[in-house]
Amino acid sequence: MNDPGDMRVSDAEREAAVEWLRVASVEGRLTLGELTERTEAAYTARTQAELAVVTSDLPGGHPVPAPAYPPAGRSGQARRWFVAVMGSSKRRGSWKIDKPLGAVAVMGDVVLDLRQAEVRTGGVVDIMATAVMGDVKIIVPDGVDVELDGIAVMGDKKVQVIEAPPGTNAPLVRVRAYVLMGDVKVVGDAKAKPLKKAWAAWREQWNELRGELIGEPGPYQVGPGSHQTHPSHQEWSRHPQAHPWPPAPPQPPHPPRPPRH
Repeated sequence: MNDPGDMRVSDAEREAAVEWLRVASVEGRLTLGELTERTEAAYTARTQAELAVVTSDLPGGHPVPAPAYPPAGRSGQARRWFVAVMGSSKRRGSWKIDKPLGAVAVMGDVVLDLRQAEVRTGGVVDIMATAVMGDVKIIVPDGVDVELDGIAVMGDKKVQVIEAPPGTNAPLVRVRAYVLMGDVKVVGDAKAKPLKKAWAAWREQWNELRGELIGEPGPYQVGPGSHQTHPSHQEWSRHPQAHPWPPAPPQPPHPPRPPRH
């Protein structure tokens, strides 16, 4: 009898798992980086066992739809503002996003790193960015969808992100930019300083399952932009035995041998 975990998953089951992940994000259980990584893993899962691993450390039960996020441009929304006037304003590390964001740089710099943020808005982050002779930089995990529009006068607005494949319900970062002699840019992991990510238990299980399917020992890369390898992982992907992941702990030196008589 075939193992039920070896059964192939359907598109509907993948979508249900992704919705489950989005609900977990709203509840503060996943950061934007984790949500993006697991969303891609759900879409690339081929068996019931692989898909189950993606949500194995989340509360059980049937997922309910995540709260709808207000459409772009709706008036009257309260925003959380980050303002830099002839100075700098930076938000990195762990923080909570439960409302639309605003960034204003006037002859200054604003940096918003969303990778470790808890996105309580249903997997959508809405940002209004204004740069007047200044710079606004938004760092996101590779694998998210990015919508960037607005106006740039004698300035620049650009996206440098490895986005999710078309047709996937990936997290969305939506930016409305107003630029005058400045810059607004959205960059992914490949263009930013990489984060030190914990080796999660679900990822280890995923790698073991993939190794059994492929017939070779792991580890195998799983994460945002895995359809296009992250530059910091390129050497490891080509030579996994020469560069083990996670790295092995250093070994203590051997004691000196006693002299021979």
